[in-house]
Amino acid sequence: MTEERVSVRFVWIAVAMGVAMAGLLCRLVYLHLGANDRDRKQVTQTRVYRETLAVPRGTITDASGARNILAVNAGVKDVWVDPAPLVASNRVKETAAQLASVLGVDLNGVEARLDKPGRHFAYVARYVPEDRAAAAARLQLPFVHFADGMARSYPQGNLLCHVLGFVNYDGVGAGGVEQYMNAYLKGAPGLLESALDGRRREMFDRRTQEIPPQDGADVVLTIDVNLQFMVERALDTAMERHRARAAWAILQRIRTGEILAMASRPAFDPNNFKAATDDEKLNRAIGDVYEPGSTFKVGVISGALNEGIVKPGDVFDCENGRWLYQNKILRDYHPYSRLDVADILKKSSNIGAAKIAILLGSERLDRYLRGFNIGSRLGLDLPGEESGILPPLSKWSAISSSRIAIGQGVGVTALQMLGIVCAIANDGRVMKPYVVREVVGNNGQTLLRREPQALGRPIRVETAALMRTLLTRVTEDGGTGVKARVDGFRVAGKTGTAQKVVGGHYSETDYMASFVGFLPADNPDIGLIVVVDDPQPLHTGGTVAAPVFGEVAEQAVRYLGILPPPPAVADNNPSYPRTSR
Repeated sequence: MTEERVSVRFVWIAVAMGVAMAGLLCRLVYLHLGANDRDRKQVTQTRVYRETLAVPRGTITDASGARNILAVNAGVKDVWVDPAPLVASNRVKETAAQLASVLGVDLNGVEARLDKPGRHFAYVARYVPEDRAAAAARLQLPFVHFADGMARSYPQGNLLCHVLGFVNYDGVGAGGVEQYMNAYLKGAPGLLESALDGRRREMFDRRTQEIPPQDGADVVLTIDVNLQFMVERALDTAMERHRARAAWAILQRIRTGEILAMASRPAFDPNNFKAATDDEKLNRAIGDVYEPGSTFKVGVISGALNEGIVKPGDVFDCENGRWLYQNKILRDYHPYSRLDVADILKKSSNIGAAKIAILLGSERLDRYLRGFNIGSRLGLDLPGEESGILPPLSKWSAISSSRIAIGQGVGVTALQMLGIVCAIANDGRVMKPYVVREVVGNNGQTLLRREPQALGRPIRVETAALMRTLLTRVTEDGGTGVKARVDGFRVAGKTGTAQKVVGGHYSETDYMASFVGFLPADNPDIGLIVVVDDPQPLHTGGTVAAPVFGEVAEQAVRYLGILPPPPAVADNNPSYPRTSR
Protein backbone atom coordinates (compact mmCIF):
# COMPACT_ATOMS: atom_id res chain seq x y z
CA MET A 1 0.00 0.00 0.00
CA THR A 2 1.48 3.37 -1.04
CA GLU A 3 1.98 6.23 1.36
CA GLU A 4 -0.54 8.30 -0.60
CA ARG A 5 -3.34 5.75 -0.05
CA VAL A 6 -2.51 5.52 3.64
CA SER A 7 -2.70 9.25 3.97
CA VAL A 8 -6.10 9.35 2.23
CA ARG A 9 -7.46 6.67 4.57
CA PHE A 10 -6.31 8.60 7.67
CA VAL A 11 -7.92 11.72 6.30
CA TRP A 12 -11.29 9.95 5.86
CA ILE A 13 -11.07 8.45 9.33
CA ALA A 14 -10.32 11.86 10.79
CA VAL A 15 -13.21 13.39 8.90
CA ALA A 16 -15.62 10.66 10.13
CA MET A 17 -14.51 11.12 13.73
CA GLY A 18 -14.87 14.85 13.38
CA VAL A 19 -18.40 14.52 12.06
CA ALA A 20 -19.35 12.13 14.88
CA MET A 21 -17.92 14.45 17.53
CA ALA A 22 -19.70 17.41 15.99
CA GLY A 23 -22.99 15.47 16.00
CA LEU A 24 -22.54 14.46 19.64
CA LEU A 25 -21.72 18.06 20.58
CA CYS A 26 -24.82 19.32 18.78
CA ARG A 27 -26.95 16.73 20.59
CA LEU A 28 -25.61 17.76 23.96
CA VAL A 29 -26.23 21.42 23.23
CA TYR A 30 -29.74 20.59 22.09
CA LEU A 31 -30.53 18.55 25.19
CA HIS A 32 -29.28 21.26 27.54
CA LEU A 33 -30.39 24.38 25.72
CA GLY A 34 -33.02 23.23 23.30
CA ALA A 35 -36.82 23.46 23.58
CA ASN A 36 -37.39 19.78 24.43
CA ASP A 37 -37.99 20.01 28.19
CA ARG A 38 -38.86 16.33 28.52
CA ASP A 39 -35.56 15.13 27.06
CA ARG A 40 -33.54 17.71 28.96
CA LYS A 41 -35.18 16.64 32.24
CA GLN A 42 -34.23 13.01 31.54
CA VAL A 43 -30.59 14.00 31.17
CA THR A 44 -30.35 16.24 34.22
CA GLN A 45 -32.61 14.28 36.58
CA THR A 46 -30.96 12.28 39.39
CA ARG A 47 -32.51 8.97 40.32
CA VAL A 48 -33.82 9.43 43.83
CA TYR A 49 -33.95 6.51 46.26
CA ARG A 50 -36.35 6.60 49.19
CA GLU A 51 -36.75 3.90 51.80
CA THR A 52 -39.03 3.84 54.81
CA LEU A 53 -37.12 2.37 57.73
CA ALA A 54 -39.22 -0.15 59.65
CA VAL A 55 -39.60 0.29 63.38
CA PRO A 56 -40.29 -2.35 66.05
CA ARG A 57 -43.79 -2.16 67.50
CA GLY A 58 -44.02 -1.73 71.26
CA THR A 59 -44.79 -4.68 73.51
CA ILE A 60 -47.93 -5.20 75.60
CA THR A 61 -47.50 -6.59 79.10
CA ASP A 62 -49.83 -7.45 81.96
CA ALA A 63 -50.05 -5.93 85.43
CA SER A 64 -48.53 -8.81 87.37
CA GLY A 65 -45.16 -8.53 89.05
CA ALA A 66 -43.73 -10.78 86.34
CA ARG A 67 -44.83 -8.32 83.62
CA ASN A 68 -45.88 -11.20 81.38
CA ILE A 69 -45.49 -10.39 77.69
CA LEU A 70 -48.82 -10.52 75.88
CA ALA A 71 -47.81 -9.11 72.49
CA VAL A 72 -44.32 -8.84 71.01
CA ASN A 73 -42.58 -8.59 67.64
CA ALA A 74 -41.15 -11.67 65.97
CA GLY A 75 -38.67 -11.84 63.10
CA VAL A 76 -40.12 -13.37 59.93
CA LYS A 77 -39.32 -13.61 56.23
CA ASP A 78 -41.25 -12.68 53.13
CA VAL A 79 -40.59 -15.19 50.34
CA TRP A 80 -40.89 -13.86 46.79
CA VAL A 81 -40.06 -14.95 43.26
CA ASP A 82 -39.11 -13.34 39.94
CA PRO A 83 -41.68 -15.11 37.73
CA ALA A 84 -40.46 -14.08 34.25
CA PRO A 85 -37.10 -15.94 34.20
CA LEU A 86 -38.64 -18.78 36.21
CA VAL A 87 -41.28 -19.31 33.51
CA ALA A 88 -38.61 -19.04 30.83
CA SER A 89 -36.59 -21.76 32.57
CA ASN A 90 -39.66 -24.04 32.54
CA ARG A 91 -39.31 -24.76 36.28
CA VAL A 92 -42.60 -23.34 37.61
CA LYS A 93 -44.19 -26.65 38.66
CA GLU A 94 -41.00 -27.98 40.23
CA THR A 95 -40.32 -24.77 42.17
CA ALA A 96 -43.94 -24.42 43.31
CA ALA A 97 -44.03 -28.00 44.60
CA GLN A 98 -40.85 -27.62 46.61
CA LEU A 99 -41.85 -24.28 48.12
CA ALA A 100 -45.37 -25.41 48.98
CA SER A 101 -44.02 -28.49 50.74
CA VAL A 102 -41.44 -26.65 52.83
CA LEU A 103 -43.51 -23.54 53.62
CA GLY A 104 -46.77 -25.39 54.23
CA VAL A 105 -48.79 -23.34 51.75
CA ASP A 106 -51.30 -24.29 49.08
CA LEU A 107 -49.61 -25.76 45.99
CA ASN A 108 -52.21 -24.55 43.48
CA GLY A 109 -52.06 -21.03 44.85
CA VAL A 110 -48.28 -20.89 44.67
CA GLU A 111 -48.20 -22.27 41.17
CA ALA A 112 -50.74 -19.69 40.00
CA ARG A 113 -48.67 -16.83 41.43
CA LEU A 114 -45.45 -18.14 39.86
CA ASP A 115 -46.87 -18.75 36.40
CA LYS A 116 -46.77 -15.08 35.36
CA PRO A 117 -44.36 -14.71 32.43
CA GLY A 118 -44.78 -10.96 32.16
CA ARG A 119 -44.08 -10.12 35.82
CA HIS A 120 -40.91 -9.77 37.83
CA PHE A 121 -42.31 -9.93 41.36
CA ALA A 122 -44.72 -12.24 43.14
CA TYR A 123 -45.07 -13.22 46.81
CA VAL A 124 -44.92 -16.92 47.58
CA ALA A 125 -45.71 -16.40 51.27
CA ARG A 126 -45.50 -13.56 53.77
CA TYR A 127 -44.64 -13.56 57.46
CA VAL A 128 -42.97 -16.96 57.24
CA PRO A 129 -41.32 -18.13 60.50
CA GLU A 130 -37.56 -17.99 60.25
CA ASP A 131 -37.08 -21.75 60.64
CA ARG A 132 -39.34 -22.49 57.67
CA ALA A 133 -37.75 -19.74 55.62
CA ALA A 134 -34.31 -21.18 56.40
CA ALA A 135 -35.47 -24.59 55.18
CA ALA A 136 -36.66 -23.02 51.93
CA ALA A 137 -33.38 -21.15 51.54
CA ARG A 138 -31.44 -24.40 51.82
CA LEU A 139 -33.17 -25.60 48.64
CA GLN A 140 -31.18 -22.92 46.74
CA LEU A 141 -33.93 -22.52 44.19
CA PRO A 142 -33.15 -20.06 41.39
CA PHE A 143 -35.18 -16.84 41.20
CA VAL A 144 -36.45 -17.31 44.79
CA HIS A 145 -35.65 -14.46 47.18
CA PHE A 146 -36.10 -13.70 50.88
CA ALA A 147 -36.75 -10.38 52.62
CA ASP A 148 -36.67 -9.59 56.32
CA GLY A 149 -39.99 -8.79 57.91
CA MET A 150 -41.64 -8.26 61.27
CA ALA A 151 -44.81 -9.94 62.54
CA ARG A 152 -46.81 -9.65 65.72
CA SER A 153 -46.66 -12.61 68.07
CA TYR A 154 -49.01 -13.41 70.94
CA PRO A 155 -47.20 -15.87 73.24
CA GLN A 156 -50.34 -16.59 75.31
CA GLY A 157 -52.35 -17.78 72.30
CA ASN A 158 -56.04 -16.96 72.60
CA LEU A 159 -55.75 -15.82 76.23
CA LEU A 160 -57.01 -12.23 76.45
CA CYS A 161 -57.56 -12.19 72.68
CA HIS A 162 -60.50 -9.78 72.72
CA VAL A 163 -58.71 -7.25 74.89
CA LEU A 164 -55.46 -7.44 72.92
CA GLY A 165 -56.91 -7.48 69.39
CA PHE A 166 -54.37 -8.13 66.63
CA VAL A 167 -52.16 -6.41 64.04
CA ASN A 168 -53.11 -6.82 60.38
CA TYR A 169 -50.73 -7.45 57.49
CA ASP A 170 -50.29 -3.71 56.97
CA GLY A 171 -48.90 -3.37 60.48
CA VAL A 172 -51.98 -1.57 61.80
CA GLY A 173 -53.71 -2.52 65.04
CA ALA A 174 -57.17 -4.03 64.53
CA GLY A 175 -59.39 -4.46 67.57
CA GLY A 176 -58.53 -4.29 71.25
CA VAL A 177 -55.54 -2.52 72.72
CA GLU A 178 -53.62 -2.96 69.46
CA GLN A 179 -56.13 -0.67 67.76
CA TYR A 180 -56.93 1.73 70.58
CA MET A 181 -53.27 2.36 71.45
CA ASN A 182 -51.92 2.02 67.91
CA ALA A 183 -50.51 5.56 67.87
CA TYR A 184 -48.25 4.72 70.82
CA LEU A 185 -47.43 1.15 69.85
CA LYS A 186 -46.49 1.72 66.22
CA GLY A 187 -43.69 4.22 66.89
CA ALA A 188 -42.40 6.48 64.11
CA PRO A 189 -40.77 4.92 61.01
CA GLY A 190 -37.51 6.40 59.75
CA LEU A 191 -36.75 7.74 56.28
CA LEU A 192 -33.71 7.30 54.08
CA GLU A 193 -33.36 9.48 50.95
CA SER A 194 -30.42 9.19 48.62
CA ALA A 195 -29.38 9.02 44.94
CA LEU A 196 -28.77 5.97 42.74
CA ASP A 197 -26.21 5.43 40.04
CA GLY A 198 -26.90 3.90 36.63
CA ARG A 199 -26.90 0.42 38.11
CA ARG A 200 -29.42 1.47 40.78
CA ARG A 201 -26.86 1.37 43.55
CA GLU A 202 -26.97 3.99 46.27
CA MET A 203 -24.38 6.74 46.05
CA PHE A 204 -23.62 7.20 49.74
CA ASP A 205 -21.99 10.59 49.23
CA ARG A 206 -25.27 11.80 47.73
CA ARG A 207 -27.44 10.81 50.71
CA THR A 208 -29.65 13.82 51.38
CA GLN A 209 -31.79 12.73 54.32
CA GLU A 210 -31.62 10.11 57.04
CA ILE A 211 -34.20 10.15 59.82
CA PRO A 212 -33.72 7.33 62.33
CA PRO A 213 -36.83 5.39 63.38
CA GLN A 214 -38.31 5.70 66.85
CA ASP A 215 -39.34 2.42 68.45
CA GLY A 216 -42.93 1.99 69.53
CA ALA A 217 -43.83 2.55 73.18
CA ASP A 218 -44.69 -0.30 75.53
CA VAL A 219 -48.22 -0.60 76.96
CA VAL A 220 -48.82 -1.97 80.46
CA LEU A 221 -52.33 -3.25 81.18
CA THR A 222 -54.33 -3.35 84.39
CA ILE A 223 -55.13 -6.99 83.64
CA ASP A 224 -53.31 -9.83 85.38
CA VAL A 225 -52.90 -12.94 83.21
CA ASN A 226 -53.34 -15.20 86.23
CA LEU A 227 -56.75 -13.71 86.99
CA GLN A 228 -57.55 -13.76 83.30
CA PHE A 229 -56.75 -17.45 83.13
CA MET A 230 -59.05 -18.14 86.08
CA VAL A 231 -61.93 -16.32 84.40
CA GLU A 232 -61.43 -17.92 80.99
CA ARG A 233 -61.14 -21.40 82.42
CA ALA A 234 -64.37 -20.93 84.38
CA LEU A 235 -66.18 -19.67 81.26
CA ASP A 236 -64.94 -22.62 79.20
CA THR A 237 -66.27 -25.00 81.83
CA ALA A 238 -69.63 -23.22 81.92
CA MET A 239 -69.88 -23.26 78.11
CA GLU A 240 -69.32 -27.00 78.06
CA ARG A 241 -71.46 -27.83 81.08
CA HIS A 242 -74.48 -25.82 79.95
CA ARG A 243 -74.04 -26.15 76.17
CA ALA A 244 -74.19 -22.36 75.93
CA ARG A 245 -73.96 -20.32 72.75
CA ALA A 246 -71.63 -17.77 74.35
CA ALA A 247 -70.41 -16.47 77.71
CA TRP A 248 -68.51 -13.45 79.01
CA ALA A 249 -67.26 -11.99 82.28
CA ILE A 250 -65.51 -8.92 83.72
CA LEU A 251 -63.54 -8.63 86.97
CA GLN A 252 -63.05 -5.05 88.19
CA ARG A 253 -61.33 -3.23 91.05
CA ILE A 254 -64.16 -1.33 92.70
CA ARG A 255 -62.38 1.74 94.08
CA THR A 256 -60.37 2.55 90.94
CA GLY A 257 -62.29 1.15 87.97
CA GLU A 258 -59.29 -0.97 86.87
CA ILE A 259 -60.26 -4.02 84.83
CA LEU A 260 -58.46 -7.04 86.29
CA ALA A 261 -59.82 -9.56 83.78
CA MET A 262 -62.17 -9.45 80.80
CA ALA A 263 -63.08 -12.56 78.83
CA SER A 264 -65.48 -13.50 76.07
CA ARG A 265 -66.39 -16.81 74.50
CA PRO A 266 -66.15 -17.96 71.77
CA ALA A 267 -62.54 -16.87 71.34
CA PHE A 268 -59.90 -16.78 68.59
CA ASP A 269 -56.14 -17.00 68.18
CA PRO A 270 -54.71 -13.55 67.28
CA ASN A 271 -51.67 -15.31 65.81
CA ASN A 272 -54.04 -16.64 63.14
CA PHE A 273 -56.63 -13.88 63.01
CA LYS A 274 -57.54 -14.53 59.38
CA ALA A 275 -59.10 -17.85 60.38
CA ALA A 276 -61.40 -16.17 62.95
CA THR A 277 -65.01 -15.29 62.21
CA ASP A 278 -66.58 -11.95 63.13
CA ASP A 279 -68.60 -13.74 65.81
CA GLU A 280 -65.42 -15.10 67.40
CA LYS A 281 -63.72 -11.69 67.29
CA LEU A 282 -66.61 -9.91 69.03
CA ASN A 283 -65.78 -8.79 72.56
CA ARG A 284 -69.16 -9.52 74.08
CA ALA A 285 -68.24 -7.98 77.43
CA ILE A 286 -68.54 -4.54 75.86
CA GLY A 287 -70.02 -5.20 72.43
CA ASP A 288 -73.04 -7.41 73.14
CA VAL A 289 -76.16 -5.50 74.18
CA TYR A 290 -78.68 -7.69 75.98
CA GLU A 291 -81.77 -7.33 78.16
CA PRO A 292 -80.44 -7.67 81.72
CA GLY A 293 -83.48 -9.18 83.38
CA SER A 294 -83.65 -9.11 87.17
CA THR A 295 -80.13 -7.73 87.71
CA PHE A 296 -81.64 -4.41 86.60
CA LYS A 297 -83.81 -4.30 89.73
CA VAL A 298 -80.70 -3.13 91.57
CA GLY A 299 -80.73 0.25 89.83
CA VAL A 300 -84.48 0.70 90.21
CA ILE A 301 -84.63 -0.08 93.94
CA SER A 302 -81.53 2.07 94.56
CA GLY A 303 -83.33 5.05 93.06
CA ALA A 304 -86.49 4.45 95.07
CA LEU A 305 -84.53 4.14 98.34
CA ASN A 306 -82.49 7.22 97.48
CA GLU A 307 -85.69 9.23 96.91
CA GLY A 308 -87.10 8.00 100.22
CA ILE A 309 -90.34 6.80 98.66
CA VAL A 310 -89.79 3.27 100.03
CA LYS A 311 -87.95 1.72 102.95
CA PRO A 312 -86.57 -1.84 103.22
CA GLY A 313 -89.45 -2.91 105.45
CA ASP A 314 -92.26 -1.56 103.28
CA VAL A 315 -94.54 -4.44 102.23
CA PHE A 316 -96.01 -4.87 98.74
CA ASP A 317 -98.72 -7.24 97.55
CA CYS A 318 -97.04 -9.48 94.99
CA GLU A 319 -100.38 -10.81 93.79
CA ASN A 320 -99.50 -14.49 94.18
CA GLY A 321 -97.34 -14.34 91.07
CA ARG A 322 -99.82 -12.89 88.55
CA TRP A 323 -100.67 -9.21 88.17
CA LEU A 324 -102.78 -7.42 85.58
CA TYR A 325 -101.48 -3.89 84.97
CA GLN A 326 -102.54 -1.67 82.05
CA ASN A 327 -104.25 -4.71 80.51
CA LYS A 328 -100.95 -6.64 80.46
CA ILE A 329 -100.12 -9.64 82.63
CA LEU A 330 -96.88 -9.61 84.64
CA ARG A 331 -95.76 -12.86 86.29
CA ASP A 332 -93.25 -13.93 88.91
CA TYR A 333 -91.02 -16.96 88.48
CA HIS A 334 -92.23 -18.11 91.91
CA PRO A 335 -95.59 -16.86 93.27
CA TYR A 336 -95.44 -14.67 96.38
CA SER A 337 -98.25 -13.02 98.33
CA ARG A 338 -96.71 -10.20 100.38
CA LEU A 339 -93.02 -9.23 100.42
CA ASP A 340 -91.16 -6.28 101.87
CA VAL A 341 -88.63 -4.39 99.74
CA ALA A 342 -85.73 -6.34 101.20
CA ASP A 343 -87.32 -9.64 100.22
CA ILE A 344 -88.44 -8.34 96.82
CA LEU A 345 -84.74 -7.97 96.05
CA LYS A 346 -83.71 -11.19 97.81
CA LYS A 347 -86.32 -13.35 96.09
CA SER A 348 -86.31 -11.31 92.85
CA SER A 349 -90.02 -10.58 92.58
CA ASN A 350 -90.92 -9.01 89.23
CA ILE A 351 -94.27 -7.75 90.50
CA GLY A 352 -92.74 -6.17 93.59
CA ALA A 353 -90.00 -4.42 91.57
CA ALA A 354 -92.56 -3.18 89.03
CA LYS A 355 -94.74 -1.64 91.76
CA ILE A 356 -91.70 0.10 93.25
CA ALA A 357 -90.80 1.51 89.81
CA ILE A 358 -94.33 2.83 89.35
CA LEU A 359 -94.09 4.63 92.71
CA LEU A 360 -90.74 6.10 91.64
CA GLY A 361 -92.29 7.38 88.42
CA SER A 362 -90.98 7.45 84.87
CA GLU A 363 -89.07 10.74 85.08
CA ARG A 364 -87.16 9.85 88.22
CA LEU A 365 -86.54 6.29 87.03
CA ASP A 366 -85.10 7.61 83.77
CA ARG A 367 -82.91 10.10 85.66
CA TYR A 368 -81.44 7.45 87.96
CA LEU A 369 -80.75 4.99 85.17
CA ARG A 370 -78.98 7.63 83.12
CA GLY A 371 -77.08 8.64 86.25
CA PHE A 372 -75.76 5.08 86.31
CA ASN A 373 -74.71 5.58 82.65
CA ILE A 374 -77.34 3.29 81.17
CA GLY A 375 -77.76 4.29 77.53
CA SER A 376 -74.28 5.79 77.21
CA ARG A 377 -70.72 4.53 77.02
CA LEU A 378 -68.57 4.45 80.11
CA GLY A 379 -65.51 5.43 78.06
CA LEU A 380 -63.47 2.23 78.35
CA ASP A 381 -60.13 2.49 76.55
CA LEU A 382 -60.99 -0.24 74.03
CA PRO A 383 -62.76 0.00 70.68
CA GLY A 384 -66.19 -1.52 70.27
CA GLU A 385 -67.89 -0.41 73.47
CA GLU A 386 -71.64 -0.11 72.86
CA SER A 387 -73.83 2.48 74.54
CA GLY A 388 -76.72 0.15 75.25
CA ILE A 389 -80.40 1.02 74.81
CA LEU A 390 -82.51 3.23 77.05
CA PRO A 391 -85.32 4.81 75.01
CA PRO A 392 -85.92 8.53 75.49
CA LEU A 393 -88.61 9.29 78.03
CA SER A 394 -90.90 10.60 75.30
CA LYS A 395 -91.11 7.12 73.83
CA TRP A 396 -92.03 5.33 77.07
CA SER A 397 -95.48 3.74 77.12
CA ALA A 398 -97.90 3.39 80.03
CA ILE A 399 -96.29 0.10 81.07
CA SER A 400 -92.63 0.99 80.35
CA SER A 401 -91.72 1.68 83.99
CA SER A 402 -93.09 -1.68 85.13
CA ARG A 403 -91.16 -3.55 82.42
CA ILE A 404 -87.93 -1.60 82.62
CA ALA A 405 -87.93 -2.37 86.35
CA ILE A 406 -87.42 -6.05 85.53
CA GLY A 407 -84.88 -5.45 82.76
CA GLN A 408 -87.18 -5.63 79.74
CA GLY A 409 -87.32 -2.99 77.02
CA VAL A 410 -83.76 -1.84 77.77
CA GLY A 411 -80.37 -3.08 76.62
CA VAL A 412 -77.09 -3.01 78.51
CA THR A 413 -73.55 -4.22 78.15
CA ALA A 414 -72.02 -6.32 80.90
CA LEU A 415 -69.67 -3.40 81.61
CA GLN A 416 -72.64 -1.10 82.28
CA MET A 417 -74.41 -3.61 84.51
CA LEU A 418 -71.22 -4.17 86.48
CA GLY A 419 -70.87 -0.39 86.73
CA ILE A 420 -74.18 -0.07 88.58
CA VAL A 421 -73.28 -2.70 91.17
CA CYS A 422 -69.72 -1.41 91.60
CA ALA A 423 -71.13 2.09 92.17
CA ILE A 424 -73.25 0.70 95.02
CA ALA A 425 -70.14 -0.99 96.41
CA ASN A 426 -68.20 2.29 96.02
CA ASP A 427 -70.45 4.53 98.15
CA GLY A 428 -72.50 5.56 95.11
CA ARG A 429 -69.64 6.64 92.82
CA VAL A 430 -69.57 5.41 89.21
CA MET A 431 -65.93 4.92 88.19
CA LYS A 432 -64.61 5.10 84.65
CA PRO A 433 -63.27 1.64 83.74
CA TYR A 434 -59.88 1.24 82.09
CA VAL A 435 -57.56 -1.54 80.90
CA VAL A 436 -54.38 0.46 80.16
CA ARG A 437 -52.37 1.35 83.25
CA GLU A 438 -49.49 3.18 81.59
CA VAL A 439 -47.50 3.71 78.40
CA VAL A 440 -43.70 3.71 78.61
CA GLY A 441 -41.46 5.10 75.87
CA ASN A 442 -38.32 3.35 74.61
CA ASN A 443 -36.22 5.67 76.75
CA GLY A 444 -38.07 4.60 79.90
CA GLN A 445 -40.11 7.79 80.10
CA THR A 446 -43.76 7.44 81.14
CA LEU A 447 -45.87 8.84 78.31
CA LEU A 448 -49.28 8.09 79.81
CA ARG A 449 -50.53 6.98 83.20
CA ARG A 450 -54.18 6.36 83.98
CA GLU A 451 -55.64 7.62 87.22
CA PRO A 452 -59.01 6.68 88.76
CA GLN A 453 -61.80 8.94 87.56
CA ALA A 454 -65.33 9.23 88.97
CA LEU A 455 -68.05 9.77 86.36
CA GLY A 456 -70.78 10.70 88.84
CA ARG A 457 -72.61 9.84 92.03
CA PRO A 458 -76.26 9.01 91.35
CA ILE A 459 -77.05 7.80 94.91
CA ARG A 460 -76.01 8.94 98.37
CA VAL A 461 -73.48 7.16 100.58
CA GLU A 462 -76.24 6.07 102.95
CA THR A 463 -78.31 4.60 100.13
CA ALA A 464 -75.30 2.69 98.81
CA ALA A 465 -74.62 1.25 102.27
CA LEU A 466 -78.23 0.16 102.62
CA MET A 467 -78.18 -1.47 99.18
CA ARG A 468 -75.02 -3.38 100.08
CA THR A 469 -76.85 -4.88 103.04
CA LEU A 470 -79.86 -5.81 100.90
CA LEU A 471 -77.72 -7.35 98.15
CA THR A 472 -75.87 -9.46 100.70
CA ARG A 473 -79.16 -11.15 101.58
CA VAL A 474 -79.41 -12.41 97.96
CA THR A 475 -76.61 -14.92 98.62
CA GLU A 476 -77.94 -16.00 102.01
CA ASP A 477 -80.34 -18.88 102.67
CA GLY A 478 -83.58 -18.33 100.80
CA GLY A 479 -81.99 -15.95 98.27
CA THR A 480 -81.63 -16.59 94.55
CA GLY A 481 -77.83 -16.32 94.58
CA VAL A 482 -76.74 -18.84 97.21
CA LYS A 483 -74.46 -20.60 94.72
CA ALA A 484 -72.33 -17.45 94.45
CA ARG A 485 -71.11 -17.82 98.05
CA VAL A 486 -67.41 -17.79 98.90
CA ASP A 487 -66.25 -19.45 102.10
CA GLY A 488 -65.22 -16.92 104.73
CA PHE A 489 -66.70 -13.94 102.89
CA ARG A 490 -70.05 -12.23 102.70
CA VAL A 491 -70.95 -11.82 99.04
CA ALA A 492 -73.37 -9.20 97.71
CA GLY A 493 -74.98 -9.56 94.33
CA LYS A 494 -78.01 -10.14 92.13
CA THR A 495 -79.15 -12.90 89.82
CA GLY A 496 -80.68 -12.32 86.40
CA THR A 497 -82.71 -14.63 84.16
CA ALA A 498 -83.83 -12.79 81.04
CA GLN A 499 -86.02 -14.23 78.30
CA LYS A 500 -84.45 -13.55 74.91
CA VAL A 501 -86.48 -11.93 72.18
CA VAL A 502 -86.88 -14.36 69.28
CA GLY A 503 -88.97 -13.43 66.27
CA GLY A 504 -90.29 -10.32 68.02
CA HIS A 505 -91.56 -12.24 71.07
CA TYR A 506 -90.09 -13.32 74.38
CA SER A 507 -88.94 -16.91 74.07
CA GLU A 508 -89.95 -19.64 76.48
CA THR A 509 -86.78 -21.63 75.75
CA ASP A 510 -83.96 -19.13 75.13
CA TYR A 511 -82.56 -17.24 78.11
CA MET A 512 -79.71 -15.02 79.22
CA ALA A 513 -78.43 -16.08 82.66
CA SER A 514 -76.31 -13.69 84.70
CA PHE A 515 -74.96 -12.87 88.12
CA VAL A 516 -73.31 -9.62 89.16
CA GLY A 517 -71.88 -8.86 92.58
CA PHE A 518 -68.95 -7.87 94.76
CA LEU A 519 -66.98 -8.92 97.82
CA PRO A 520 -66.19 -8.58 100.62
CA ALA A 521 -69.66 -7.17 101.09
CA ASP A 522 -68.57 -5.31 104.25
CA ASN A 523 -65.56 -3.62 102.63
CA PRO A 524 -65.88 -4.12 98.86
CA ASP A 525 -62.72 -4.68 96.83
CA ILE A 526 -63.61 -6.50 93.60
CA GLY A 527 -66.73 -6.67 91.45
CA LEU A 528 -67.55 -9.42 88.97
CA ILE A 529 -70.22 -10.06 86.37
CA VAL A 530 -70.84 -13.36 84.58
CA VAL A 531 -73.24 -13.68 81.63
CA VAL A 532 -74.11 -16.96 79.92
CA ASP A 533 -76.03 -16.83 76.65
CA ASP A 534 -78.65 -19.51 75.98
CA PRO A 535 -77.63 -22.20 78.51
CA GLN A 536 -79.40 -25.54 78.26
CA PRO A 537 -81.29 -27.14 79.91
CA LEU A 538 -80.78 -25.16 83.14
CA HIS A 539 -81.17 -21.49 82.40
CA THR A 540 -81.54 -19.35 85.55
CA GLY A 541 -78.88 -16.96 86.75
CA GLY A 542 -78.82 -18.64 90.16
CA THR A 543 -78.06 -22.10 88.76
CA VAL A 544 -75.87 -21.19 85.76
CA ALA A 545 -74.02 -17.90 86.35
CA ALA A 546 -73.85 -17.74 90.16
CA PRO A 547 -71.63 -20.86 90.47
CA VAL A 548 -69.18 -19.37 87.93
CA PHE A 549 -69.11 -16.17 89.99
CA GLY A 550 -68.40 -18.15 93.16
CA GLU A 551 -65.61 -20.17 91.51
CA VAL A 552 -63.83 -17.13 90.09
CA ALA A 553 -64.35 -14.94 93.17
CA GLU A 554 -62.95 -17.59 95.52
CA GLN A 555 -59.77 -17.94 93.45
CA ALA A 556 -59.44 -14.19 92.94
CA VAL A 557 -59.58 -13.22 96.63
CA ARG A 558 -56.93 -15.83 97.46
CA TYR A 559 -54.68 -14.68 94.62
CA LEU A 560 -55.07 -10.99 95.44
CA GLY A 561 -54.55 -11.55 99.15
CA ILE A 562 -57.95 -10.15 100.09
CA LEU A 563 -58.66 -11.23 103.65
CA PRO A 564 -62.10 -11.93 105.05
CA PRO A 565 -63.25 -9.30 107.53
CA PRO A 566 -63.29 -10.11 111.24
CA PRO A 567 -66.56 -11.52 112.62
CA ALA A 568 -69.16 -8.78 112.63
CA VAL A 569 -70.57 -7.66 115.92
CA ALA A 570 -73.73 -6.34 114.31
CA ASP A 571 -76.55 -8.61 113.18
CA ASN A 572 -75.85 -9.80 109.66
CA ASN A 573 -79.56 -10.28 109.03
CA PRO A 574 -81.17 -7.09 110.27
CA SER A 575 -84.95 -6.88 110.41
CA TYR A 576 -86.74 -3.80 109.16
CA PRO A 577 -89.97 -2.22 110.38
CA ARG A 578 -92.66 -3.58 108.08
CA THR A 579 -95.12 -1.12 106.56
CA SER A 580 -97.79 -2.09 104.03
CA ARG A 581 -97.98 -0.09 100.83
